[in-house]
This record gives sequence, structure tokens and C-alpha cells, in this order.
Amino acid sequence: MTARIERVVTSGVVEIDDVEHKVENNTWIVGDDEEVIVVDPARDADKILEKVGDREVLAVICTHGLPDHVGGAIEVAARDEAVVALHPKDKRLWRQTWEETWPDIDMEDEGLFSVAGVELEVLATPGITQGGVSLYCESLGAVFTGKSLQADGPGRLGGEYPALADQLTAIGERLFTLPHATRVLPAHGEESRIGDLEPQFDGWLSGSLTGGDEKHESPLVDGTGAAGIRLTLDDE
Repeated sequence: MTARIERVVTSGVVEIDDVEHKVENNTWIVGDDEEVIVVDPARDADKILEKVGDREVLAVICTHGLPDHVGGAIEVAARDEAVVALHPKDKRLWRQTWEETWPDIDMEDEGLFSVAGVELEVLATPGITQGGVSLYCESLGAVFTGKSLQADGPGRLGGEYPALADQLTAIGERLFTLPHATRVLPAHGEESRIGDLEPQFDGWLSGSLTGGDEKHESPLVDGTGAAGIRLTLDDE
């Protein structure tokens, strides 16, 4: 069978610093007609599993530990006794959602996951969270960027950049070195391509994201690099 990529979109409300943000989340499914890996299982496990159908879930991979992106992880993994993978630096964030369990696999930079004859390579892309990663699939010409990079530029958290210098370094060194035709598949919004985003990089470095302000600070929780978050489910 030929491996392919599918998307499931769920919606809900995230409260950051007492401000509610209505957001839509992308969950990505990579695999063929027999087996899949689920990337960033957001909120609605039933909707995700409906898309998976009868295929076996081999692994659930979380590109970061923010609550609205891991809310379906345990239920999606449990159906087929799949493993859940997360970078260890995001475990504290994970426990905001799952207080009595831990992920099965601690992801590390350049680790590999295999499904349906293709490989997903782990690329460390911290910034929004300390343990943020992207997943590059050379065979499918795609990179799953989580909140690190979106179609409108570097991802934000409640309108802020928790660690913009780290985020831009990761984007420049790990993502913009990929082929220009590579599809950028983020945790929010529509897809883009590396070649469409890379020409904007110099502007980001020179301060276009923050109006020239060189200070990129926001509140931290337990040193995770993420602002305080409270999640309200409001699926549609």
C-alpha cells in the first residue's frame, strides 16, 4: 500500500492569562490502508478514530505537550495499545492534561518512526515549548511542524512568542534547510511550503514579528516556556 497523509480538524477554546481563544487544531494521520501513526491528537478522540477506521494505530506522536494538542492522545493510543511519544522536556506540560500517566517514549532529536514503508525523523524545534519537535518525512515530502512554524510564520502562544530567539534558530537550522518543495503541515491552519516561507526569514530576524522590539518575553510555568493555560473543550 502507498503511504499518504490525512488531516482531521477539531475546534475548541483555550484560555491563556484569563483570555479565551477559539482555535482549530490539526491532527495528522500518516499511513496506508493497514497501519497509521497519529500526530498531535487534539481533543476529539472519537473523530480522529473515525478517520483512522479499521487501520492499526502504531504510535501517537505529540510534537509538543500543550493541552489542546494532547487531549486525545491516551484514548487514541488505547484502542490498539499504541505507544505515545513526547519529548521529555515537555513532560511537565503533559501532566497538566494527564495527571496519572506518562508518555511511553521519550523522543530525542534525529529519532526515527516507521509506518507504511516511510520514516518520520524527529527534528528538535524548541521555542513555543522547550520540548517542541517537528517530524520530517522525506519520502512524502512533508514536515509536521506542530506550533513551531505555520503558514503565517512562526507559531505563537496566546499572541506571544515565549522564546522567539530559540524558535527562529530552530526554524533556520532545522526547517529552512529542507527542500523548498517540502509541505509544511502545522498544528493550526492550512499547509504551506518551505520555499514560500523561507524568503520571509530575514524579516523575522530583523524584528518584523515584534515591531522591532528585541525583548521576547512571556510568563513561564514550571520553566516549560509556556504561559499558563486552561483548556475548555468545545468541539464541533
